[in-house]
Amino acid sequence: MSTPEIDGALGLGDLVVGDRGRITGLRRGDRSYREKLLSMGLTPGTEFSVTRLAPLGDPVEIAVRGFAISLRKGEAQLLRVERL
Repeated sequence: MSTPEIDGALGLGDLVVGDRGRITGLRRGDRSYREKLLSMGLTPGTEFSVTRLAPLGDPVEIAVRGFAISLRKGEAQLLRVERL
């Protein structure tokens, strides 16, 4: 697992199956991929739940806005989240 940032924000990869969370923002990273995440509805304030996690943690599947999204671990870490 990765280490939370100093500000206390977690990455999506820090959660486990069954955890619920809320997106608090996006970390710096590839601008085009950040825009892709936003266009998929992964915007600040959006709640989700972790539904599946591969044995090595890659990819992670979340349920958000009525559909399932699978993200690679590195991509998922761009999302800053809080555990609910």
